[in-house]
Amino acid sequence: MTNQSSVDVLVIGGGNAALCAALMAREAGCTVRLLESAPKIWRGGNSMHTRNLRCMHDEPQDVLVESYPEEEFWQDLLKVTGGQTNEEMARIAIRDSSSCRPWMKKHGVRFQPSLSGALHTARTNAFFMGGGKALINAYFRSAENLGIQIDYNATAFDIEVKEGVFVSATVSHLQNDGTTTTETIFAKSCVLACGGFESNMEKLKAAWGQNQWGEWTADNFLIRGTRFNQGTMIDRLKDQGADIIGDPTQAHMVAIDARAPLYDGGICTRIDCVSLGVVVNKFAKRFYDEGEDFWPKRYAIWGRLVALQPGQIAYSITDAKAVGRFMPPVFDGTKANTLEELADLIGLDRSTFMQTMDEYNNACRAGTFNHTVLDDCHTEGISPVKSHWAIPVNQAPFYAYPVKPGITFTYLGLKTDKTAAVHFSGQPSPNLFAAGEIMAGNVLGKGYTAGVGMTIGTAYGRIAGQQAAQFVLGASALNALDAGTAMPNTTSIEDTVSEEY
Repeated sequence: MTNQSSVDVLVIGGGNAALCAALMAREAGCTVRLLESAPKIWRGGNSMHTRNLRCMHDEPQDVLVESYPEEEFWQDLLKVTGGQTNEEMARIAIRDSSSCRPWMKKHGVRFQPSLSGALHTARTNAFFMGGGKALINAYFRSAENLGIQIDYNATAFDIEVKEGVFVSATVSHLQNDGTTTTETIFAKSCVLACGGFESNMEKLKAAWGQNQWGEWTADNFLIRGTRFNQGTMIDRLKDQGADIIGDPTQAHMVAIDARAPLYDGGICTRIDCVSLGVVVNKFAKRFYDEGEDFWPKRYAIWGRLVALQPGQIAYSITDAKAVGRFMPPVFDGTKANTLEELADLIGLDRSTFMQTMDEYNNACRAGTFNHTVLDDCHTEGISPVKSHWAIPVNQAPFYAYPVKPGITFTYLGLKTDKTAAVHFSGQPSPNLFAAGEIMAGNVLGKGYTAGVGMTIGTAYGRIAGQQAAQFVLGASALNALDAGTAMPNTTSIEDTVSEEY
């Protein structure tokens, strides 16, 4: 038997975007129910693994140095996406990033300066004190204080939409004894913020197919974040005529330690020494410019680059000069006193490896090495070039870090607009909205720059919650928010950081 219930605003998802939407709708005066498919201990989706928010600002702020104006932010995004972005929607997110932090602080989020070893982010990214877990805990605590109903182990597996209008969602509730119950929840408005399909290995395999070596590329993928993003709502909405946007093979995909777990490795599995050495594939050959640009602007292309290599594996090679210049990974690199020994230890052909390293070392042109700027240390006469920070790898000991593609989130999702409304045959739904990763493909056609996922999720989560409330309550909801009559919040940072989960 299926139970039934109703609410003003239903939010499907439990990460940053979902919580922002839920809090905004509740502040406007709506009853709100939030469905988190994970158990409480794993709540927060990929947001629990984040650590910062990319922020526009025109002058120094509390934890941000110098300035990062709108046009520079936009040009950074334009560059990494290769123009595959909706400028209007992107600029809305960029502008929101300049004003959202006071609202976040009201709900218990605290910030700190850029971490030591987090390259080139002191000017552009505001870091969360306690990381993404503390941010998520703050938002959940605030949601509880405001009376938002939160369901854990609650997976929405079907949705009813009539002529673009949301009617209900059908939910499976996992009970403590392992049994499940089913419920149909009717709502006046709904926000979908339940991520992409990156946790669904079968969908990834179908999207990527076989490569030229006969390998099923996705068989060697790792998932940096949650195991609960299965893409179910994307499929259900597509079946009901929702407009879909994005390439299923495009994703925020990072080169992470090949020894990382299949799921939930998080930020600590990233390998950040790429720009300080060279990267070779299993045939001991370089395949891309390691010094193309600052690491926060280029780290997220390396997962895809490795995915296109044989065996979907590569090795980041550094020497003693790189030690202390990057965030140390969880796992130690393979260490050797000679490059020949290093090749043997990681199973690469010694002669080919030495040829690659010798060619690179001989191609390095002397300059003034400075990892904080796009310096003049570069290579000449080899392909691919290394544009910056090209210094010989010649000082023992030598290190090798094995890397595989690590997917954070996929870009295939729901087409929306500046109001976060889901589109059906080009027309916006009046009461169905989307925020976060499930609609990030509107802004991110490809590529990534550090912290922009949280920018998109925060901006469009708040917009979606506001729009959902406006549909339920009318324009008075927005007027109340603008007049500063939002509900008070009592979350403290001490509670947030020390909370059990």
